[in-house]
Amino acid sequence: MRMHELTLKPFTSRRPAVLAGLTILAVVGFVGVGHLVKRFQEQQKALARHLYRQGLTEQQTGKLELALEHFRAALDYDPDNFQYELSLARTLRDSGRTEEAEAYLISLWERAPQNGAVNLALGRLAARQEHIDKVIQYYHNAIYGVWDSDPEQNRLNTWFELVEVLLRLNARPQAQAELMALSASLPPRPESAMRAADLFLQLQDYDHALAEYRRVVQLDHTNAKAAAGTAQAAFKMGRYRTAEHYLEIATKANPHDAQIADMLQTSKLVLQQDPFSRGLSVQERSDRIHIVLKQAGDRLETCMPASGAEANVPQQSNNLSQLKMQWVQMNRRLRRLGTAGESGLGDEVMDLVLQIEQQTTNCPRTVQDQALLLLAQSRAGVEQ
Repeated sequence: MRMHELTLKPFTSRRPAVLAGLTILAVVGFVGVGHLVKRFQEQQKALARHLYRQGLTEQQTGKLELALEHFRAALDYDPDNFQYELSLARTLRDSGRTEEAEAYLISLWERAPQNGAVNLALGRLAARQEHIDKVIQYYHNAIYGVWDSDPEQNRLNTWFELVEVLLRLNARPQAQAELMALSASLPPRPESAMRAADLFLQLQDYDHALAEYRRVVQLDHTNAKAAAGTAQAAFKMGRYRTAEHYLEIATKANPHDAQIADMLQTSKLVLQQDPFSRGLSVQERSDRIHIVLKQAGDRLETCMPASGAEANVPQQSNNLSQLKMQWVQMNRRLRRLGTAGESGLGDEVMDLVLQIEQQTTNCPRTVQDQALLLLAQSRAGVEQ
């Protein structure tokens, strides 16, 4: 056997063991490096979370510039974090940097077009820009989008917010349409119905406001605010019997509320003067017709300009003089007929009363005069 063969044989026999050892060392090295990389990434994300929490605190306290710095820093350490980028975009929007905010939000929307929070942020940005079509588009996307938590409540709050935004932008027809659709989908909870009722009242849609307030009262019999809202809606609709009922409930809960007290007093006066009230005898109806005509005549006499002032208000003086002549003629007709309750003149008297009240708006009006005006305007619905 040659010498070199003897020398190589031990090495050759040890080669698998050496390779195995090197492989193990390499694996251990890779594991160690991977562990170090993972620890480094975890530390980066932990630092990002710390910066993000700082940013949230500053955002909540109105320190928007500092919040922006911390949100940007958080993204530097965790660049793919969706929530950090969304918070940065919101803060940019709230600080008035709408173009930069829009760029971030559109980027997020392209990544997750059904995300409710992103669409809501875009809707709020569109509201700042007063782009009503985009407001409706993005809010609808948010309402029917995907939410990470409590989707039903988030959708409900977003829909209510859409109505409030449209009201603020003076887009009243769109606001009313949204609110009507929303009210039809409300859960049977008094707080939801109450919120809808208040918005209907703000829209001066008193019919729907009344229905929603009544729904609240049915769900929560002790809700004094709902009773007051029901009364106010009924009062605005000229339904003074309903208004009186709920105002009495509201007064017991809020005895020092001057507005409620005034509406209750006016409602009672309207009902006391109404010649068309159910259950009145012929004589009682006749008496009321004479009383309201006399009251209107007294107001007309008080509000007619003095002779020396007629030159300054010739048109008003002429109108009031004509109304005075009509009042005298109506008074004569009633006296000739005797019992006015059977004369069929009730509506004619109320038409004349309404004209007198409308033509004397510049003259100070007592509570009784106000009640008479409301009675003349809403005579058909007073008893409802």
